[in-house]
Amino acid sequence: MQYTIRGIPSAVDEAIRERARAEGKSINDIAVAALADGLGLGAEDVLRRDLSDVAGTWVEEAAVDAAIAAQDRIDESAWK
Repeated sequence: MQYTIRGIPSAVDEAIRERARAEGKSINDIAVAALADGLGLGAEDVLRRDLSDVAGTWVEEAAVDAAIAAQDRIDESAWK
């Protein structure tokens, strides 16, 4: 199928051209891939995860809390 798309914003044009250069692909290949991805039809081999398996698993530990607190201290002599 062939399409003619008008009114491409400059930022989109620049991004497509830059990605095409960086990946050594044609502008058409990059535009088709971007359309497919935007419609949720992207490559099947793209792995995405939402990290829900680790959310809420933080365990309080005194040594970690002390290390974080040490990072929050301001060395006044360094600011003079």
